Amino acid sequence: MTHFAYTGSGPYCYANSFAMMFGADGPSTAVIEVAIGGPFGMQLIGGTLPFFDPYGWDPEKGFEVALSALGWTSDVTQGGEAEEALARLKAALAAGPVWIGPVEMGHLRHQPRMRGPIEADHYVVALEVDDESILMHDPQGYPYARLPLADFMAAWSAKTLIYGTPYTMRTAFRRTADVAEVDMIRASIPSAIRWLSMAGEHDMPAGSSGNAAAAEALARLIERGCGDDLRGHMIHFAVQAGARRATDAATCLERAGYVEAARIAGRQARLIGALQYPLVAGKDGEAAASLRELAPTYDMLRAALKGQG
Repeated sequence: MTHFAYTGSGPYCYANSFAMMFGADGPSTAVIEVAIGGPFGMQLIGGTLPFFDPYGWDPEKGFEVALSALGWTSDVTQGGEAEEALARLKAALAAGPVWIGPVEMGHLRHQPRMRGPIEADHYVVALEVDDESILMHDPQGYPYARLPLADFMAAWSAKTLIYGTPYTMRTAFRRTADVAEVDMIRASIPSAIRWLSMAGEHDMPAGSSGNAAAAEALARLIERGCGDDLRGHMIHFAVQAGARRATDAATCLERAGYVEAARIAGRQARLIGALQYPLVAGKDGEAAASLRELAPTYDMLRAALKGQG
């Protein structure tokens, strides 16, 4: 089966938020995700929390490199006290929408079942604010969502997240170069290779692993007994995000002429996507088998990208 590109919903909050800020002249969310680096690796944080993204990676670590590759830039402000941050936001909104994040998704009470911190990061676009509430486009599927200001400020403080500076926002998005999407993809390849190599220092908890070792360790963890928290994390977020990232990587690499790398990324997408039903249905042995097939593909992808670079 050849690779077939995906279009549809999924947890792509920062890519979708960037796309809103770029407007009609911006690249697709697939290209944005590839430029940020999300598809290029796997990590098992602390030996228990899996993500299908690079070892030692979080979205913020890819933003500046991605914006440069995409031919865009923006102004970033962050930190300080809540009152100061709110004043900055009100001033910025006078000039147009504002990119916000990371925020704690559990405080976004316009989303069903959100009643407090769940240690989940999210990104939104703020549209209007007054002394009582904020109006936003929430790319989780809630355009023009209104939220009490107190809940938003609690979310924006990011106190329960494992990365991010409180009260981070981006404004004044502007193009620095007219770059074709294919050239954006090609400009992102060196970063993809670096992430796949797991090179450099990473401030990771004890017991963490990446790529093949992470896939093998997760397979063993699932076989020993996949607890409700791990299963819920995987079936409600990690598998969806990971399969889409790999799918978008395959689509973009194929467009840019990286034929073998695209084939490998497409295989990764199918293997990650194949985890969903077994994990929902409790067929954990099948899920573990898919993870073991996935394990060697990260080195294969790195080699293919280096070989054509």
